[in-house]
Amino acid sequence: MFWIYQFFVFSYTLFLRFAALFNAKAHQWVLGRKNVISRIKQDVITNDPLVWFHCASLGEFEQGRPVIEAIKKSNPDIKVFLTFFSPSGYEVRKNFEGADWVYYLPPDTLSNAKQLVHHLNPVLVFFVKYEFWFNYLNALYNQRVPILFLSVIFRPSQYFFKWWGSWFRRQFQKITYFFVQDEQSADLLNQIGVHHVEVAGDTRFDRVLSLAQHKQKAEGVELFKQQSILLAGGSTWPVDEQMLLEVMKKAAPEVKLLLAPHLVDDAHIAAIQQKFSSFHPVLFTDLSAGIPENCRVLVLNTIGMLSQLYQYADLAYVGGGFGVGIHNLPEAAVYGIPVVFGPNHQRFKEALDLQRLKGGFSVSSEKMGEEIILDLLKDRDRRTEAGKNARNYILGHSGATFAVVDKAASYLMAKTKSSL
Repeated sequence: MFWIYQFFVFSYTLFLRFAALFNAKAHQWVLGRKNVISRIKQDVITNDPLVWFHCASLGEFEQGRPVIEAIKKSNPDIKVFLTFFSPSGYEVRKNFEGADWVYYLPPDTLSNAKQLVHHLNPVLVFFVKYEFWFNYLNALYNQRVPILFLSVIFRPSQYFFKWWGSWFRRQFQKITYFFVQDEQSADLLNQIGVHHVEVAGDTRFDRVLSLAQHKQKAEGVELFKQQSILLAGGSTWPVDEQMLLEVMKKAAPEVKLLLAPHLVDDAHIAAIQQKFSSFHPVLFTDLSAGIPENCRVLVLNTIGMLSQLYQYADLAYVGGGFGVGIHNLPEAAVYGIPVVFGPNHQRFKEALDLQRLKGGFSVSSEKMGEEIILDLLKDRDRRTEAGKNARNYILGHSGATFAVVDKAASYLMAKTKSSL
C-alpha cells in the first residue's frame, strides 16, 4: 500500500499539470508550487519556535483560524507557517496577517516531505479536518514533532475503516492527538485502536461567534435593505441562482435578495446581472453610486464580506448542496436566522443537527427549495423560531478552540523546554 500511495501522489500531480493547460484553477495549483521548496528555504528563516498549520481550503482555514489567533495571542514569540492545498484557500488568504508565512503545500512526495520538515523544524503541527498527507505525517513522526488534527469528523464509509484500509489505519498511530467533532468519530477511532482522541466539536463555531460579536456595519447594505425582508443567497452556484430567481419572481414586493455567488469572476457576475435584470441588480462595488428605487437584488461581487453581511438577512439559502456539498452554514446561523440548503449535506454534521433542531431546512429539489423559502419568507413567526434554534445550536457547541489550545500548550511547553 505504501507504493500504491506514492504512485497516487505522483499520478495526481501529473494529472493536475496536464489539467493546468485547460483549467484556470489547476493552473494556479501548479504555478503556485513552482520551485516552492526552494522559495520556502529562502524565505522561512527563524530562530523562534515555529508552528505549522495546514488547511485544504477556505472552509478549513476558518476552522483553523481561531486556533492560530489564540496561540499567537498567548505565545507572541511563536512564528506561524500556514499552507493550503487549494487555490481557493491560498489566493484568498495569502496575505493573512495572523501567519508569518503563507504557502501552497508542496506535493506530498517523500523528498518534499523530508526536505520541508527538516527545514521548518516545527515545534508543533496542526492539520485541519481531512488533510491526511502520509509522507508528511511520517516525516514529522520521524522528527518527533507533535501532530494535532482539528475538527475532524469520520464516517464508517471512509476508506480508513474498510477491510483494505489497514495501512492507512496504522498511520493514525503516528498522529499525536485527534480533536473530533462528534462521538461517532471518536467511537470509530476507538474501534481501530486509536484512543488518543477527544470530542471537542467544531472550532469554526468559535470563529463565527467572534465575527458576530465584532460585526461591522455596512451602510450601503443597510440602505439597500431598509424595511424589506432580506433573503441572502450565500456561496451560490448557477443551479442555486436559478432557483433563487424563481423565488424572487413569486415573492412579495417587499422581499429583496442579497446574492453572494461562489464564483466572482467577471463572466459569472455579468451572467447574474443578466439573469436578474428584471429586478434591477446593483453590484456591491457600485453601491457608492447609489441604489435605484426599483432595485431588489444586490450582488456581492467581492470575497470575504459574506460572513459579516449575513447580519442583515432574515433568511439564508446556502449554496453548494446541489453540487459537491454545502458551504458554510454556521456563519449564517450565528446571526439567528434559518438556513436552507440542498440535498448533498450528509457529510456535514452541522446540517444534520440544524435540520433535527428545526433551525435548518434541507431541500431535495429546486421546486421544493422554492416552496420552503417562500413559506419562510411569508411566515415571520416561523422564521423567528427557526432562527432562534439555529443560534442556540451555535452557542451550545462553541468552545472547541479552548480545548485545542489547552492541549497544544502542553506540547509547546514540552518541545520548547527540550530545545533549551
